[in-house]
Amino acid sequence: MNAKQTALDAHLARTAAIHAKLGRLQQLADDHFGHNPDAIHWGHVGDLGWAEAELDELLAIFGGDK
Repeated sequence: MNAKQTALDAHLARTAAIHAKLGRLQQLADDHFGHNPDAIHWGHVGDLGWAEAELDELLAIFGGDK
């Protein structure tokens, strides 16, 4: 067996890593990103605005903004 990693192997591995991170992000979102809902302040809103903008940028890179 050839031990040399192919581009497809690397792509699949990174895709799996992204899926795992997306799952963790979903868990964090479901838990208010670790914040008490009664203690949310505008700083938290700003942090989420930054995160949303970064996600929009990623979607644009991969053509998912349509």
